[in-house]
Amino acid sequence: MNLENRKNLPIGFVDSGMGGLSVLKEAVRLMPNEDFLYYGDSANAPYGTKTTEEIRRLTFAVVEKLLEKGIKGLAVACNTATGAAVRALRNTYPELPIVGIEPAVKPAVETNHGGRILVMATPMTIRQEKFHRLLEQYEDQAEIVPISCKGLMEFVEQGNLDGEFLDAYFEEHIGPFLTEDTESIVLGCTHYPFLKPQLRKYLGNRDIKLIDGSLGTSRELKRRLAKKELLREEERKGNITIMNSSKDKKMIDLSWKLLELDIDV
Repeated sequence: MNLENRKNLPIGFVDSGMGGLSVLKEAVRLMPNEDFLYYGDSANAPYGTKTTEEIRRLTFAVVEKLLEKGIKGLAVACNTATGAAVRALRNTYPELPIVGIEPAVKPAVETNHGGRILVMATPMTIRQEKFHRLLEQYEDQAEIVPISCKGLMEFVEQGNLDGEFLDAYFEEHIGPFLTEDTESIVLGCTHYPFLKPQLRKYLGNRDIKLIDGSLGTSRELKRRLAKKELLREEERKGNITIMNSSKDKKMIDLSWKLLELDIDV
């Protein structure tokens, strides 16, 4: 396929469910004239409780579906899948621009003023060697505390974005780690930004920054596509296609709802 034809292909997104839509939102803002093809593997969610081998196998299966449809670049919009599969994906598809998301520890440290940084993540992300290497890079620059948030992404998958049950979860899992010197909370799973409004409400008047990696990942995706001269140049409104491995049509409806949701708090 020649370069001009490749330019017209959509940008692929893969996620364990609907969390990666938070990354897609930023990518659409940055590249409004591009087409996007998003695949959520909700039938196999959550990835965060599976083994590395299972996650890698599931991620490759979705990527192969996207490649069959035709894509010019790929965003692995899932922290757990990035840790388990992104290196293998780059080795397997060296010509495909690929970006993976990781917990936004770096920007949290760079904007830190001496306070404590909490990192919310899935159990699998916290177990991964890649995550531990990330924390080790910055352990001398700030106090960084990982928090295992088993079951939290399921709130998003089920469309439960607010309410007393979510507050009870925050109280049980986040509350014990909140101290007077807590400066920021890194949302280390792409599902978590959709819970920002309720988390902000739970935190009340505490002056705590909520940080995620959606914008940084989208910028890197655009940079890699530009380097390969694959960005569309004409002025147009891009199209978004959403697919999901779940047979429940409600998952597609919820995906569109999440994509249009205002989570900038």
